[in-house]
Amino acid sequence: MPISANVRTYTGETLAACTHPAIGDLCRRAATLALPMLGYVDPYDDTWFNKSQMRLLVPELEALMNSASAPEAEAEAAAAVLALAEQLEHKPHRYLIFVGD
Repeated sequence: MPISANVRTYTGETLAACTHPAIGDLCRRAATLALPMLGYVDPYDDTWFNKSQMRLLVPELEALMNSASAPEAEAEAAAAVLALAEQLEHKPHRYLIFVGD
């Protein structure tokens, strides 16, 4: 199963999910670029990001999405994850989680 992303509350309730098939490719490209947040998403386990970490993760996603060299599928995956990340701004105690294989 590929990497997916979702938004959860601190109690574990899933509020939104994204299963775009290119999320794993996006994370692997981030790792090759040595991006400090997205590049360390664990493909085999869950990786949690909180609201304060979004100030670093969001610019990475935006850069990957807007990169001229980005494959279309990866740019779409970045846009989908960014849409999830926006939900962390609106209410406290929410987390963006990359769910590994």
